[in-house]
Amino acid sequence: MALEDARGEVDVALKGRRTGLVYENAFGGVLSFLRRAYTKDLSGVDLAVTGVPFDQAVTNRPGCRFGPRAIREASSLQPFDPPYGWDVDPLSDFNVIDYGDLAFDYARVEEFPERLTQHIRSILEGGAASLVLGGDHSISLPILRAYAAKFGPLSLLQFDAHSDTWPDEDATRIDHGTMFYKAVKEGLIVPERSVQVGIRTTNTEDLGFHTIDAREVHEAGPAATALKIKDILGDAQTYVTFDIDCLDPAFAPGTGTPVWGGLSSGQADIILKDIKGINMVGGDVVEVSPGYDPTGATAIAGAHAATELMCLYCHRLALDRA
Repeated sequence: MALEDARGEVDVALKGRRTGLVYENAFGGVLSFLRRAYTKDLSGVDLAVTGVPFDQAVTNRPGCRFGPRAIREASSLQPFDPPYGWDVDPLSDFNVIDYGDLAFDYARVEEFPERLTQHIRSILEGGAASLVLGGDHSISLPILRAYAAKFGPLSLLQFDAHSDTWPDEDATRIDHGTMFYKAVKEGLIVPERSVQVGIRTTNTEDLGFHTIDAREVHEAGPAATALKIKDILGDAQTYVTFDIDCLDPAFAPGTGTPVWGGLSSGQADIILKDIKGINMVGGDVVEVSPGYDPTGATAIAGAHAATELMCLYCHRLALDRA
C-alpha cells in the first residue's frame, strides 16, 4: 500500500513517476539530487544530474570527492516546492533524473579524463543534457570535450575566484588550474564570446576571455552584471561552470582554495536568475569540500547553485519547445 505524506497526498516517489514535487522528510530517505528518480534509464530524460567524485588535481586542500554526496544531502531541503523566482518548474514539468556517480579506478588517474568524457558522451547520445556535481574543477575539461564533439566550439560562462587559464603544454597533466587554457588550445571553447565572473586572483594569461571580476560585481551590482553577461554570450551555445569558490569564504568556507572578497550567495542568486534565456547546453558545480564546511553552508550553496543551473537549462528548453 502506498504511504501518504504529511499533506495527505500520495508520495510521487512511490508511484514510479519521474516528475512532481516530493514530500518525503528532508531528514529521511535515500538521497538523490532533489529526490529525483535515481536511474540509468535515459528514455525521455531532459536533464541527467551526475556526480563526479574526483579530487586528485587540487593544488591545496583535498576532499571535494565528497562534494556530490554533500550536495545531494543538502538538496533534500528543496524538493517540496517549485524553485523560487522562476516561471518554469523543472521538478514538475521536465524529466530530471539523478544518473548516479561516474565509476572509475582511483589508482589509474591517467585513465580518468577519457572515462569521464565517455560518461558524458553517453548522456548526450541518450538525448539528455548533463548537470555535473563535482569533484574538483579539472573535470570540466573532459566534459567540454564531449560537449564540443556534439555542438562544436562553445561559449563558457565561468563563476570562479580563479581564471584557471595558467599555461600548461603537457597534455598528460591533470590540474584544476589549467583546464581552460587547454580547452582554448584544443578549440573546445571560444574565449571571445565567453565570460569569467568573480575573478580575484592574478593571471596574465587571459587568452581573450571577458572578465567581470569580483570588484566589478560589487560596484555595478548583480542585475547589471547579468545584463553584461547576456550581452557577451548572445545566443551562443554555452556551457556554465560554477566553482563554489566564486562565493566569498564567509558564504562558502568548504572549498580547497578560498579567496576573500568574493560574491555573496545573494549576488550569485540574482545573477543566475537574471541571465535566464541564455542558450545553456550543460553545466557543473564543483569544488565543494565538506571536510572544511563545518555548518554545511557550502553544500547548501552548491545545492542551490545546481538547482539554479537546472532552472536555467529547463527555461531555455521551454523556450525552444514553445
